[in-house]
Amino acid sequence: MSAPGFAHEALVYRDEPGYLDAAAGFAREGLLAGEAVFAVLPPQGDKLLREALGARADEVTFIDAREVGRNPARLIPTIRAHVTDRPARGVAESAWTGRAEAEYAEVILHEALINLAFEEAATLRLGCLFDGTALPAAVLDAVAHTHPVVVDGARAVSPVFDHGYAHHHFAADLPAPAEVTDMVHFCLDDLPELRDLVGVRAKQFGIPRARALDLTLATNEMVTNSICHGGERGTLRLWTDADTLVCEITDSGHIANPLVGRIAPLASIQGGRGVWLANQLCDLVTIRSRETQGTTVRLHVRR
Repeated sequence: MSAPGFAHEALVYRDEPGYLDAAAGFAREGLLAGEAVFAVLPPQGDKLLREALGARADEVTFIDAREVGRNPARLIPTIRAHVTDRPARGVAESAWTGRAEAEYAEVILHEALINLAFEEAATLRLGCLFDGTALPAAVLDAVAHTHPVVVDGARAVSPVFDHGYAHHHFAADLPAPAEVTDMVHFCLDDLPELRDLVGVRAKQFGIPRARALDLTLATNEMVTNSICHGGERGTLRLWTDADTLVCEITDSGHIANPLVGRIAPLASIQGGRGVWLANQLCDLVTIRSRETQGTTVRLHVRR
């Protein structure tokens, strides 16, 4: 077996033949080298790759990207599950067309964080697919900053790749909401009222009871984090964006590690469980933090 070392490549395509060329070529190369091959793709891409690989598709572990990657923060733990002593190769598409603007922003952060999460993974090679004709300009512009190698017709080393891009993106400002429906400044004594408020707004917005409870629990975890680590107080805001209810928690604390909530917490290590839990419960979790301006967490749940 070959030992590819850690490699993170962008595979840019512009039509179906280009997609098959990129995805199937990358996967076949791994199969021929005896590597463990996995594919994290949306259903259409999954179907195309299976057909292209034929009988050898049975040797590939297929994972539904729309299921595990709806919240991009769940993708790194999914990839990590395939990192062993055996050389592994994954082909993935996290920036499928039709995502919401907030999701694309988190995909950019995810692609940047891969470079931090797996920099010491000596047996992993990742090929990330991007539709060069349909994706937003912001996503395509970020490709060369988040991937050391870009394959777009020809294979080339990116001259603008930035290993620290994740830290810059994690400290960036989030877009302001069009209209905020609720804003509450809170401290420890306000937790019960905050939970009630989120539950009421979720019900009014038509979110099913089970999902409303998920959002309430995630909010409770983030507010508790603010009280424990963010200056013992913070601000909660609520608003709706199309079919999504957004709950935002801000405080004066600072999160130094942009991988927070993307690595399963160990029982022996204190902290990190609240953000991890929120990532499992919500459709999208957006975190931005910098030392001078504090931390903002947005929890998104779709109706």
